[in-house]
Amino acid sequence: MPDRAAGTGSPAVPLLRVGGFEPFSSADYPDALAAVVFCQGCPWRCGYCHNPHLIPARGDDERDFARILAWLASRRGLLDAVVFSGGEPTAQAELSSAIDAVRALGFMIGLHTGGAYPRRLAKLLPKLDWVGIDVKAPVADYSTVTGIPGSGLTALTSLDLVRNANAAYEVRTTVHPVLTPPSAMERLARELGARGVERWILQLFRATGCANEAVVASAPGGASLDRALLVRLSEHVPVIEIRG
Repeated sequence: MPDRAAGTGSPAVPLLRVGGFEPFSSADYPDALAAVVFCQGCPWRCGYCHNPHLIPARGDDERDFARILAWLASRRGLLDAVVFSGGEPTAQAELSSAIDAVRALGFMIGLHTGGAYPRRLAKLLPKLDWVGIDVKAPVADYSTVTGIPGSGLTALTSLDLVRNANAAYEVRTTVHPVLTPPSAMERLARELGARGVERWILQLFRATGCANEAVVASAPGGASLDRALLVRLSEHVPVIEIRG
């Protein structure tokens, strides 16, 4: 039986901490019009993060998830999906209940994750239709990006969970000339290929939103990929898509 709000007989609204909300997006769920719920909180400290305001567990401008649910209910038939992004959505224990509440409205469910909490992810996967998983670096270099020792093994555990689940998925990596130089990208390509990844999204770093001055200064014009590198990467992962 679902929890009930005291004295109302209605299901309790999950206490999801929401740091932002995008009502309409055609880019966050493949081939679908989606709303995006940006969950507050992330245990990692990626230097190129473009949503640094979502890293703290509590935000300065949190949104009321009850109001978001009410708005979504009014958009049934107009939207296809709802994506939980972040931050790191799986950092919040209430995410599972939030997914249930949104699915009850009839929407497909997407998740953007870095895989920081594999045990929680494993429990969520049966509820998901699509997952975008960020693989940030070869396993030995992960802490260079995240600032957290041991994060590489955690992320690869999550990648294996996603690959073996029934949900559709895509693997994405942000390319930065210092944090993910060509040598690291080649090692990562080998690691992904060994795990059977056949399609890889490469997202070029852009300074917009990044609060790390050193990371911005090391790539003032953003990131780029030369054709020779792409050829070498595609020897391991056959399909590579670049997103600016």
